[in-house]
Amino acid sequence: METDIISKLKEANLLGRGGAGFPAALKWELVKKAEGEKKYIICNASEGEPNVFKDRFILEHYPQEVLNGIDLAFEAIGAATAYIYLKHEYFQKYGGRLKKLIGNKPIVLFEKPQGYIAGEETVICNLIEGRRMEPRQRPPFISDKGLFQCPTLMNNVETFYFASKINKGEYKNTRFYSVNGEVKKPGVYELPLQATIEQVLNETNNYPQFDFLAQVGGGAVGEILSKDELGKPAGGAGSITIYNLNKIDCYKLMENWADFLLNGNCDKCVPCREGIYRIKEMAAKKKLNKEDIDLIFNDLEKASFCALGRGAPTAFRGLISKMEKIQNGK
Repeated sequence: METDIISKLKEANLLGRGGAGFPAALKWELVKKAEGEKKYIICNASEGEPNVFKDRFILEHYPQEVLNGIDLAFEAIGAATAYIYLKHEYFQKYGGRLKKLIGNKPIVLFEKPQGYIAGEETVICNLIEGRRMEPRQRPPFISDKGLFQCPTLMNNVETFYFASKINKGEYKNTRFYSVNGEVKKPGVYELPLQATIEQVLNETNNYPQFDFLAQVGGGAVGEILSKDELGKPAGGAGSITIYNLNKIDCYKLMENWADFLLNGNCDKCVPCREGIYRIKEMAAKKKLNKEDIDLIFNDLEKASFCALGRGAPTAFRGLISKMEKIQNGK
C-alpha cells in the first residue's frame, strides 16, 4: 500500500496545488525515506492570499475526500500525527464537521493566526510548536526537519483531495480554479489541468466583453496579464481575477497590495519591511520613480529572507508595465 499510492501519484504526475507545483510523489517519498523519531503530516488550509478560495470550496463540499487523502499519507510515510491548519474563517465554519468526520484519528485541527506569512510552511511549523510567526532558514527543508524537528509532509487541501481521487482511479487531470473580480459568474470550477486562462474564462461564461487585465495565481502576488497573454495555463494557486480597464485605479490597487503584504509579513527582514512600505508610499502619492522602483524590486527579489518578499514585485511590475495601456484605455 505504501509504495502503491506513491507510485500512483507519480504515474498521475500530481503536482502540489498550493502554488509551488512541487511533485507530490517526490515530496511523499522524501518524507517516507527521511530518518526521524516521528513523522508528521500537515494539511495546509491557510489560503491566505486574496481571491483564492478553492480550498474553501473543497472543505465545504468534499471534506471526506480530503481526510481520505490524509489517511493515505499516514500509511505511505508512517506518520504519528496529522494537523489540519485552518484559516480562521474555515476553522469557524468547517471545524465542527471536520471533528465529527475525524473521530478518534490522530488528526488535530489548528487555527491559523492572521497574517499572510502564517501560510508559509516553516512558519506553520513554528506556530504549531508555539513559536514566533516568522520563517526559518532553509535548508534544512521540512521533509527532513519540520514540525518538532521531525520529517514533515505538507500539502494543501486540493492536493490531498486529488491524492484520494487518484487512489480510487477517479483522477481526470483536472484542477480547481477560483474565478472572481468583474465577472458574471464568480466561483470555483473544476476544469482540465492544461486549460488556458482564456479557456477557463470562456468555459465558465466569464470572458469579459470589455477591455480588461487578469491577475493569475493569487490576488496579491499573482502575475498581471493583458487579454492577449491568456493562452497559457493558470499557474500558482489557480486563481483568476478580472479587472475592468475602464474602472481600475492602478495606484489604489497597488496600495491595496502593499497594505496586504505589509500587514501580512513578519517584519523580520529589511528588504521586505522597508521595500514594500516605500512602494506603498509612492503609490499613495501617485508618483512612481522608475529608478527607485527598480532598486526596490531588485532588493526584494535578491535579499528577502523568504518567498513573500521575493515574490512581492511580480504583481507591481506587471501592472506598472501595463499602465500606459491602461491610461489610454481610459
